[in-house]
Amino acid sequence: MVKAIVNVRIYDFVDYIDNGYIIFDKSILEVGQMKDFNKSMERIDGKGKIVIPGLVNFHTHLYSSLFRGLDMKTSPENFHQVLEEIWWKYDKYLKLEDIGLAAGMYCIESLKSGVTALVDHHASGEIQGSLLVIRNVIKGHFGMKGLVCFETSDRYDVDSCIDENVDAIKMGDGLFGLHASMTLSEETLNQCKERLHNTPIHIHAAESIEDEDHSEKHYGIRVVERLDRHQLLNKHSILAHCVHINELEAEIIYDRECIVALNPSSNMNNAVGIFDYDLFRRNSINLVVGTDGLGANVAKEWQNIYYFGKQAMNKPSGIGPDEIRYHIIKSYELFNQLTAKKTGRIMAGYDADLLMIDYEPPTPMDESNAFGHVLFGLFDNLRPRDVFIEGEYKIKDYDLQVAFDTNRELVDKLWKRIGGNNES
Repeated sequence: MVKAIVNVRIYDFVDYIDNGYIIFDKSILEVGQMKDFNKSMERIDGKGKIVIPGLVNFHTHLYSSLFRGLDMKTSPENFHQVLEEIWWKYDKYLKLEDIGLAAGMYCIESLKSGVTALVDHHASGEIQGSLLVIRNVIKGHFGMKGLVCFETSDRYDVDSCIDENVDAIKMGDGLFGLHASMTLSEETLNQCKERLHNTPIHIHAAESIEDEDHSEKHYGIRVVERLDRHQLLNKHSILAHCVHINELEAEIIYDRECIVALNPSSNMNNAVGIFDYDLFRRNSINLVVGTDGLGANVAKEWQNIYYFGKQAMNKPSGIGPDEIRYHIIKSYELFNQLTAKKTGRIMAGYDADLLMIDYEPPTPMDESNAFGHVLFGLFDNLRPRDVFIEGEYKIKDYDLQVAFDTNRELVDKLWKRIGGNNES
C-alpha cells in the first residue's frame, strides 16, 4: 500500500529538506517539500522528526549475541589467546539451532540500533547449513538486507568450509569467507582460489600485529601481499580491521579495489591498536564500518572512526566531518554494488529503508550543518522511533513489529556445553 511520511526533516547525507514528505511503498516514489504535498493517501505524521536511511553493518558476527554475560574464566595476555581461550572455545559448540537464535537476537538489536543491512562473518562447530540458517533469519524472518560467509580456517574441515561458502554464493547472498592469514595454510589458500572465481572475499586482515608477524615469519611477506600472491583479492573484497598494514599493503588494497571495514571499538576491546587513518587517506582506500560482533551500534562506530582517527594522527583537525560523510555515502554505494540493491538515498527509485528519529535540534539545522547534527547528535545515542525496510514497519513507536521466540533454554544448554557439561 502506498503511504506518505509527512512533516519531517529529511536527510540522506547528500540532500536535506527541512519540512518534507516521502511517498513510498516498497520503494520510494516521491520526495518533496510539504508546501507541494497535496496527495490523498495514508499519512504518517512525523511531527518534525528527522528521517535518514537505514544503516549498514559491514563486518559483524551474529553468533556473538549469545555470548553476552558468559564468563569464560580466562585472562588473555595477547590477541591469539583471546581467540583460543574465548572465541574459538565458544563458537565450536554452536549448533544450528543456536545459530538461528543468535542471528535473531542480533537482528533485533540491530533494528533497534537503526541497522537495516548486515554483512556477517560466521564460524561454528556445525558448518553445513549454517549460512542457510542465518540467511533465512536475516532475510526471510526479519526482511533485512544481508550478505553471509563462513570463515574458512585450518581449525575446521576446510572442504566443508569452502562448500558452505560456495552454497551461499550460489544463493546470491554470499561472499567467500576466510578467517585470517595466520589460521590459513598455503594449501588452504590454494584450495580457496580454485573455488573462488570472481567472488569477493571477507577476511580479518592484520587485525593484530601477530597476524603480520606470522605471515612474515612463515611466508616472508606481509598479510595483504600474501593474499594478493594467491590472487584472492577480487574487487570489493572486504578486509576487516587492517590495523597493522603498511604502505605497500595499502597500495595493493587500492589497486585491487578492495574495501577496508574498520571496527574501532572491537580493536580497543582487544587492545590490538588504532588504525592509521592517514594511511587509508593517502591511498584513497574505501572505508566502511563494522562492529565485529561487539554490539550493533553502527552509528557509534562512525563516531569512533572520527575520534580514533584524530587520535592516531595526534591532530585535532586531522579528520573533518565531511570525510566521514563521504565514507558513509560511499559505503551505501559499495553495499549496493555487492548486493544489486538500492539503499542509502531518500529519493525516487531507492528502497524505502528508513529510520524516523525523535530529534529536536538544540541549534539551527539546515543543509549546511545537517551532518554535524547527525554525527554529534543522532549518532551519539541512536534509537529510532520507527524503522522501515522496503516500506514495512520493523519497529513502530519503539516497539518491534517482528515476532521472534527468544528461547532461553537453548542458551542455557549452550553455556553448559561450553562449561564442560555434556548436555546435548
